[in-house]
Formats: sequence, C-alpha cells, structure tokens
Amino acid sequence: MHLEMPMKKILIIEDDISIRTELKELLEHAGYEACMLERFQNTVEEAVGANADLVLLDINIPGLNGEMVLKQLRKQSDVPVIMVTSSASETDEVLSMSFGADDYITKPYNPTILLLRISALFKRLDHSGVAQTYRDLTVNPSKGILTRGAEELFLTKNEMIIFQMLLNNQNRIVSRDELMTDLWDNDEYINDNALTVNISRLRTKLAQFGYEDAIETRKKQGYILNP
Repeated sequence: MHLEMPMKKILIIEDDISIRTELKELLEHAGYEACMLERFQNTVEEAVGANADLVLLDINIPGLNGEMVLKQLRKQSDVPVIMVTSSASETDEVLSMSFGADDYITKPYNPTILLLRISALFKRLDHSGVAQTYRDLTVNPSKGILTRGAEELFLTKNEMIIFQMLLNNQNRIVSRDELMTDLWDNDEYINDNALTVNISRLRTKLAQFGYEDAIETRKKQGYILNP
C-alpha cells in the first residue's frame, strides 16, 4: 500500500513578482506547497508565522535586506534557509552562511539545480538520527540542540551535520572533502569558504559553551573531535 508523505511547505521571499510567481509554479509542479510573501514591512515576523519547512530568501528585498532578515530570523527559528541572489560575489555567499543560511544559489538559477538543492537539503534533515552524547552533552540532531542539564546550545542544520559527522568519526581525522560531501551531497556544489565559515561558527559556539578544545584542526588533513 502506498502511503502519501506530508507535503513540504516552502516560503518564497522575493520582491520580483514574475520571479516569485515562476518559483511558486516550479515548486508546486515538483510536489511542494508553495506560499509567497507579498509585503515586506514585517518580513521576519511573517517568515516565522508561516511555519514553513524551508525558506527561499532573496538578498535584495525592500526594507531589511535578506541578510539582515536571516540574521534576525536565526534568533527565533532554525527553519532551513536557501539564499537566492543576483550577485555571484563570494562575499555575499560567505556572509550569508555566517548568518546561518543552509545553502546559497545565484540567479539566474537553473530550475533543476534549485530543485536538487532543495531535495538534498530535505534529505539531510530527514536523516537526523537519534540522541547521542559527547562528554557531558546530550546531542539531539533532530532538534539541533546540545544540552547540559538545563542549558541548551542551538546549532544550525549545517553546524549540526558537521558536529555529528565529527562525533560519529571521533577516533579519526575527518577531511574537509568528506565534510563538504556530507553537507552538500554533490561535489559540483562544494564551496570551501562556506565550510570554513561553518566550522568557525561551530567552534565559537562550543567555546562559548565551555568546550574550547572540542574541535582540533589537523593541518592539510581535516578535523578531529577531541574526546
């Protein structure tokens, strides 16, 4: 018997009417539920209230730009975000990832590639696994939380993927190529700078939580999670 899976909801935040309409049609034809933001006075609040499974967020929108929206959104939600921009600037990409984006695509985008990126992101999220432990922390991949007693440390999806891969391979060095393959699922879309940003952000969060020595860099080889 075929069991129908719940339809994933994707929120489109794009001020160009023709582009967002095309995106909505593309996503709906691919089997997703798509909704669009049409006013941008309260973008962050509306994004949180949409209860979407994924947000496609354009950088150049009225009011707060996309990067500022993402920065504020990350204070309230860990909803997966793919940044969409007309700029091929590496600065835009690194800045977006540093604010908590899960992926990044440049316009004019290839519709097939966009759908593959979305599918790969959902696939990673669906394989979140069960709770694990690291030192005195409880690791909950599905919620993106590390807990120590009543204290909680929230990680983005990419940070949790990196941390969990290091945890699952704690007795060996994990190469940058392995991490990037696990994150983006396809060598063609790997970006070395984005990985560096995610590693740095994860290290900072762990250090602020009292684990300054958790991730050790092995020069020209990769990273290892110290026991």
